[in-house]
Amino acid sequence: MAEEQNVADDLKRQAAMFYNSTARQDAPAQPPTLCFWRKRRLVVALLAFFGFFNVYALRVNLSVAVVAMTEPVETVLENGTVVFKPEFEWSSQTKGLVLSSFFYGYICTQLLGGWLAAKIGGNRVFAIGIGMTSLLTLFTPPLAHTSTALLVAVRVLEGLFEGVTYPCIHAVWAQWAPSNERARLATFAFSGSYAGTVVSMPVCSLLAHYTGWPGIFYVFGLLGLIWTTVWWLVVKESPEKDPLITPAELKYIQESRGSHSLETSKVRHPWRRMLASGPVWAIVAAHFAENWGFYTLLTFLPTFMKDVFKFETSQTGWLAAVPYLAMAIVLQVAGHLADWLLSNGKLSRTNIRKLFNCGAFLAQTVFMVSAAYATSVVGCVACLTIAVGLGGFAWAGFAVNHLDIAPPHAGVLMGLSNTVATLPGIISPPLAGSIVTENTAEQWRAVFFITSAIYLIGAVIYGVFCSAEKQPWVVEIKSEPSFDTDATSVTTTQDRTNFAYTNKAMDSNSEM
Repeated sequence: MAEEQNVADDLKRQAAMFYNSTARQDAPAQPPTLCFWRKRRLVVALLAFFGFFNVYALRVNLSVAVVAMTEPVETVLENGTVVFKPEFEWSSQTKGLVLSSFFYGYICTQLLGGWLAAKIGGNRVFAIGIGMTSLLTLFTPPLAHTSTALLVAVRVLEGLFEGVTYPCIHAVWAQWAPSNERARLATFAFSGSYAGTVVSMPVCSLLAHYTGWPGIFYVFGLLGLIWTTVWWLVVKESPEKDPLITPAELKYIQESRGSHSLETSKVRHPWRRMLASGPVWAIVAAHFAENWGFYTLLTFLPTFMKDVFKFETSQTGWLAAVPYLAMAIVLQVAGHLADWLLSNGKLSRTNIRKLFNCGAFLAQTVFMVSAAYATSVVGCVACLTIAVGLGGFAWAGFAVNHLDIAPPHAGVLMGLSNTVATLPGIISPPLAGSIVTENTAEQWRAVFFITSAIYLIGAVIYGVFCSAEKQPWVVEIKSEPSFDTDATSVTTTQDRTNFAYTNKAMDSNSEM
């Protein structure tokens, strides 16, 4: 039986080789084009950018809304008396619970998201996560009016669905990103998070001012559902399953990402060896440190501006958005710079990751301390803008490191690191709420000191244990050439030439 199977396999390979050789002769050269949508990996990156835009718009909306929900407003009592009272009379601790409740759900589905992405496809899990979060956002205002407990419950559910987004996008990049474009594609997509923060904070302030705080949730919930529909229809699980990809681009991606098979149902994860790996825990520590600073400011920056510098609700959103605008811009620079250094051989991949990550953390430590002692709003915002913005270089370090050390397992590794990195979202708001009880600058200073210390510890751990080389425990499933006409694959005559493009001379006439 074994001999017959070997003969059958040989015949199958010969048939595939014969088919490819004949298809190559008939494959037409394609003219070059500047249309970015013809480069399907760029389409995936652009839609992923807007996906993360929605992820953070849906997450940050409550940070601005809670200021409007708890500030005194003019209220007419039944006897005609006019008083000023908040719509929701929450203590500092209650506000901390409401703001952190999202993360109780978010932390539970990180590993599940990576595992599901390896089984059913990262593109599908990404869409489901954002789509369900958007739908639940629409129910937030009526539930908040009903009871605080229901508001907390719906935020936990939103966190459960949004928790899958970061792990499964790495499963998407394991399929779509050429190895020398990982940093730029991943950081471009991740920068959508900060663009979403930049836009949603001031827009939320305007919506709260002109439509009332419920309008915040209705607008961004509907935008999220629109994006979900577009992503579901356009983005495929892998380039092999995209009927619109050009043969040259498919060949370029396949050759660049390596020989490992990307058939998701066959991926097996070496859990024990992954959990014993120093480079894995270096990523985890860096992710935790970066998220501590990010979540602290994301959650409390509008409140900080109101407490210390006495800004109105409509102004806090604009000022709080400035640091994240810097982050969105720096991410683009950092991703391209990291890939340029790598392609030009200026530094090794490991040294690039260390330089970008540790350098950013050390600078963030300095500027967070400086912000704590700033005596003017201009100085404080400038220090926070530099501190948050430099985090873009850190994301070009640890955030793509999963793809460096273990491409087939990048989704679950991101799930692992983001699980630990979600703890700041749970710990930081209540901790800050317990420290800042009298809304003084001295109390807020303690919050910044804690953040600086965590950045410094993260820099040390990552600098010692980081590696960007593929680890020996990586499990790769080799795929052999096959004569496959499965309808789920790329099966048109033009698409079959994807497997026929082996003539280097033809690449100059085709788009990559």
